[in-house]
Formats: sequence, C-alpha cells, structure tokens
Amino acid sequence: MEIKSNKIDNANAEITATISMDEVNANIEKIAKQLSKTANVQGFRKGKVPVAIVKKQYGQKLVEDAEAEALRGVLAKGLEELNISNESLIGEPNISKFDKSADKIEVAVKVAMRPEIDLSSVESSVPDFSKPEISEDDVNERIKTLAESQAPLVDIKRNRKMVEGDTAVIDFEGFIDGEPFDGGKAEGHALTLGSNQFIPGFEDQLIGVKRDEEVTINVTFPENYSGDLAGKDAEFKVKVNQVQVKEEVEINDELAAKMLPGEENATLDELKKQVKTQLENEALGKLYNEDLKPKLLETLVDSLAFDLPEFVVEQEIDMALNKKASDMSEDEIKELRENAEKLNELRETFRDEAARSVKATFIIDSLAQEKGVQIQENEVMQTIYFEAMQMGQDPQKAYDHYKDAGYLPAIQMSMVEDKVLSALLNEKIA
Repeated sequence: MEIKSNKIDNANAEITATISMDEVNANIEKIAKQLSKTANVQGFRKGKVPVAIVKKQYGQKLVEDAEAEALRGVLAKGLEELNISNESLIGEPNISKFDKSADKIEVAVKVAMRPEIDLSSVESSVPDFSKPEISEDDVNERIKTLAESQAPLVDIKRNRKMVEGDTAVIDFEGFIDGEPFDGGKAEGHALTLGSNQFIPGFEDQLIGVKRDEEVTINVTFPENYSGDLAGKDAEFKVKVNQVQVKEEVEINDELAAKMLPGEENATLDELKKQVKTQLENEALGKLYNEDLKPKLLETLVDSLAFDLPEFVVEQEIDMALNKKASDMSEDEIKELRENAEKLNELRETFRDEAARSVKATFIIDSLAQEKGVQIQENEVMQTIYFEAMQMGQDPQKAYDHYKDAGYLPAIQMSMVEDKVLSALLNEKIA
C-alpha cells in the first residue's frame, strides 16, 4: 500500500493511497475465515462452514467489507503520519476519490480537525463599559407602577368623561350588516382604555363618554384577525355601567411589607434597595444583549485568525442556500437546477457569512471549554418551558416541537454563547 499524507492547513488534511487488489483479496480471505466460524448456512454445522461456501453466499458483501477494512487502514496510517488524534477529528472522513481497476484502488480521503485557537488576546477585545446608573426617580417610578398594579379598582365619585387609563365596565353587542355575530356580546366586561385589548379604534371611541351613557362604535376587524370576521366592518352598541380608576396607594413601610412577603427587614428603604438592584440588572441585561454581546462577538471573529474545516463551512453554505430556496418560486428553482454556473454563483454569495458563522461557533466552543461553561439538556427544557408559558403556550408541546424539528442543539449552543459572552463582560466589570 502506498500512502501520501498532506496537511493542507491546521484544520484540513488529505490522505491519498494506492491499495493493491492483493491486499483486498487478503482481507476477503481473512473475513471469510472469520465468518466460517460463526455463519449459519443450511446443510452445515455452525463453525464448520467451508470458506468457499462463505465466499459464495456473501459474495459482494465480502468485497465491500474487505475494501472498507483497507480504507480504515489507509486512514489510520495517514493520521499516524500526520500526528492527528481521532479525538481532534470533526465529522466523518470524506472519500473524495475511489477509482477501482483490475489490480488496484486509488483513493483520496479528506479529514477535518478541530481548529486550535489562540485565546490570549480575548481579554483585550472586551470593551470598557460602565454599569448603567439608576436614579432615585427611576426607583420611585417603578415602585409607583408596582403599587398601582396591585391597587384595587374603585368607582369614580364624579360622573366625568372617561380618559385613557380609566376602566369602563360595559355591556356591548356587535353587529355585521345589521346581524349579531357569535362572540360579539358581553355584559359587565371591564375594559381599561388604552390597553389595546379590543379591536383597534374601539377603546378610542369610548374616551369622552360618561357613566350610564349609550354609544354606537364602528370598527373594522383587522385583515389578520382569525376566523370569518377578518377585514369586516362591525357596529357595536355599548352601554357604560361603571367608570373605575385605580385607588391611590400610599407608598410607605406598610406597602413595602406587602411587596416583600417573608422579608424580615420589609421597610420602604429595603424595597427601594431591592428595586434599584432589579432595575440595574434589567438595564445591564439590555446593554449586554442589545449592544455589548453582538459587538464583542463581531470583534472576536474579526481579530482571531485560524483555519476552518472546509466541510463545516460547506454545510453552513448549504443551509443558507436551502433557506434561500424556500423563499424562491418554482421557476427560479428550476432555472438554478438547469444552470449549474448560476447555482454556484448564488452559492458563493453565502460563503463569507457562512465562514464568519462557523468561526464564531468555534470561538464560543473554545471559550466555553476554557471557562468550563456547559448547558445541560434540562436547562434547555426549562428555558423553552418558561418562554412557552410566558406566551400562553403548552410548554410540553413547545418542547416536543423543537425536539422533533431538531432545534435543541441550536438552542443549547445559543445559550452557551450567551453564557460565555456574559462571563467575559462580567469579568470586565469585576
């Protein structure tokens, strides 16, 4: 066997070899002898099957197994020559050439390795920044909002015109072309003006109306409204029974005790302290997610230089191409199928972005290993459950959907990225 190993760069290598048919035939003999001891062939006792019978029964399968064994030998010897360990390989070796003739097989095998990344400059890439400052007015405004959210509704004393923020307790019935429709009638419904709870325009037409008044409201259902009502004009007969506002709540230690259940030091000062911390974390999270993290990852991709496994970049290009194809017409897709040059031109437009995406993934992966960052499957599940519940969806169904669609690894990687970048920024603060 003649083998030539070539390390293209630090992430890609190619092994070429010429395998003689004598070696393949020797492998056939060896595999056939092994099978003769275990094969079940009618008319022969187990372990007593002649090699010639085994060859006849297994035929082409023996040849394929013998060739595969020769290929494994090529790969093992080539990796040894290149001093590449199996642990550093990424994906399956790619057989780019397999030319078989009467006396030999010429093969070429491409392998990809996990790139080695010098992370020594990462710390200097993290930008300088300051924690967002939270003023006393910010804290007081948040406490006021929290207090109002818990305050009970009370009827207004003076029968004045309604304004945005008032809650109207109404009876209403809707009509389309003069006929009532299902779901268009209710009694004693509490509607806060400005909440955008109803069809656009409905709440606006209640502003200026007083208690005990009856009005007619004309609206148009949105085009994206579910069911048969989408895009239709409707008329609502509305009677205002009550007008309510939030009861004023005094902001003091008593309110703090309600908002800090189980807290020993439930004073207004302690409430302000905790609210300030919460606001600082919210502002810092917003700064991280909307500004610092995206910029930091871009900086790392631009500043760190290393070789990328070719097949990983090609896979990323294929995914981008498939995504593009999903938005194309049948005629456009047909044209690409019939024009290889045009297809290749389109494919190449995704190369730079695909390479950057792959590069970012390897950077995050290396940083995660260095910092010991891991995201377990149960953490992914908890994240999906939490977001589903926030959106009013069935958590288990949402998780099953992502799992069946094969999205869990991408979600896990996104969470790792978030954790790694947060760790870098937190170290800068520290």
